[in-house]
Amino acid sequence: MAQVRRRLLPDAPCQLPDDIPVALQRIYRARGIHAASELDYSLARLPSPDLLKGLPAALQLLDDAIRQQHTILIVGDYDADGATSTALAMLGLKAMGAAHVHYLLPDRFKYGYGLSPAIVELAAAQQPDLIITVDNGIASHAGVDAAHAQGIKVLVTDHHLPADTLPSADAIVNPNQPGCHFPSRALAGVGVMFYVLVALRSHLRETGWFSAQRPEPNVAEWLDLVAVGTVADVVPLDHVNRILVEQGLRRIRAGQCRPGITALLEVGKRDPVRAVASDLGFAVGPRLNAAGRLADMSEGVHCLLETDAGKAWQYAQDLDAKNRERREIESGMQDDAATWLAQFGSAGEDLPWGLAVFEPHWHQGVVGILASRLKDKLHRPVFAFAPGESGELKGSGRSIAGFHLRDALDAIATRHPGLIDRFGGHAMAAGLSMREEALPQFAEAFDALAREWLAEDQLQAVIWSDGELSAHDMNLSLAKALRTAGPWGQKFPEPLFDGVFTVEQERVLADKHLKLRLRAGENATLLDAIWFFADLDRWAMHQPGRIRLVYRLDANEYRGIETVQLLVEAVDFGNLDYTGQ
Repeated sequence: MAQVRRRLLPDAPCQLPDDIPVALQRIYRARGIHAASELDYSLARLPSPDLLKGLPAALQLLDDAIRQQHTILIVGDYDADGATSTALAMLGLKAMGAAHVHYLLPDRFKYGYGLSPAIVELAAAQQPDLIITVDNGIASHAGVDAAHAQGIKVLVTDHHLPADTLPSADAIVNPNQPGCHFPSRALAGVGVMFYVLVALRSHLRETGWFSAQRPEPNVAEWLDLVAVGTVADVVPLDHVNRILVEQGLRRIRAGQCRPGITALLEVGKRDPVRAVASDLGFAVGPRLNAAGRLADMSEGVHCLLETDAGKAWQYAQDLDAKNRERREIESGMQDDAATWLAQFGSAGEDLPWGLAVFEPHWHQGVVGILASRLKDKLHRPVFAFAPGESGELKGSGRSIAGFHLRDALDAIATRHPGLIDRFGGHAMAAGLSMREEALPQFAEAFDALAREWLAEDQLQAVIWSDGELSAHDMNLSLAKALRTAGPWGQKFPEPLFDGVFTVEQERVLADKHLKLRLRAGENATLLDAIWFFADLDRWAMHQPGRIRLVYRLDANEYRGIETVQLLVEAVDFGNLDYTGQ
């Protein structure tokens, strides 16, 4: 049973402009916004790069490499953040005057994650003078040492949480490293690389590097990449990240973005002119990720770097095909997981608090999505595993509020030395490698730790509502305002409302969606609503004339006409508990 809780308004004084609708002011206040300055998304509001620890050493490395025309090799990650970080580094360094810039993205199935000694050996064939890691490297102790043994300098740019010791890189830029006073710990890998490029431009400008023959680049031109990587990596949208995402979205909506991003939006049936953060998260991100999940993320980087619209469209179509293949693989894996879960019965009273699931035929590139789906369905931390090389298992985990996944892996590794070979990640997502025979012991330890760190009520899903909307507020003006009032995302969620409606009409679409005509009050105007992937069996069983819904207020455009539409997120069939309000 899910619990619906209404967001409480803080007692702190609020100084939001009067031209913001009252309903929207309430939404902002519930997210901790109290002043207009917190809604100022101009680039001038970004904190200074100078606050990033390790930046002076990084700038000296880059300055030397650019002036001496050294070979620079970007080593990225195989997800959307890694792809956008890699593309950004390539574009930015070339625009600054670097003569020889290349990139290398590890094949996740052969080399795994990060700057490993095996990747350094592969990189050495290109004879780089400097390796720059993007969206990885903070845990690459052995890889950095291997690079140094080859006479290669290393600049680590990353945002993942470090271990107790840092690698011996020549420079490290990571807002989460000890002693860093940058005000945002939430930057994605692409955000860290953007900040390095901003600082590098200032440094080169001050040293007289730019000229008529070597013009100073406009770093804002790359904010579309920053927006995509930030949203796709599901990092918290604090004020810094909201600025980066909003500025990138403005460029996308104005048609001033990479052709590949436009093409990915269009193959995902999203209008670039009306793009919002969720379009990047649900249309662009998954298609980029599909390349790294099923094959080689280089195809995603090619799409992002391509300047020809026709070629970018072809890349986008190929990525879309891979994403459809990924969905088919995922569907089969979900069926397998459902069979495994059936052993715990329909009520699931004996279900582990921390789940570790594995099937020998599961796809290594898709277990992260499976873990996310199971976490959402069962509301408990989950690791899903697939076979790797030579009897090794690759696991990807997702967590719930109150259970820090990377810290959990650290605790298990400390209590059970040798059980886990490698691990890393964040509070809500992490990965690990271990021997297949270690899985039963890991599953037991993971469940025990979840029972130790969590209370039983934390295993109950919570739907946070912004309360009821009056029939008067269910209008197109507010719906359009909400659409662009974000950017909405992790830790700054899109508004949800709840309320009771009379069902006037209903029809099923494509055998899986439910189209409704609703009335909020006795004399209220009829409203369209749609419930995607509806629970049609339960709906048919209840045949509700009046129903309580949790929904989003949306502005739907069809054939050039905009109307208000409710997007149904949950329906109360007795399965929603409102006692937590």
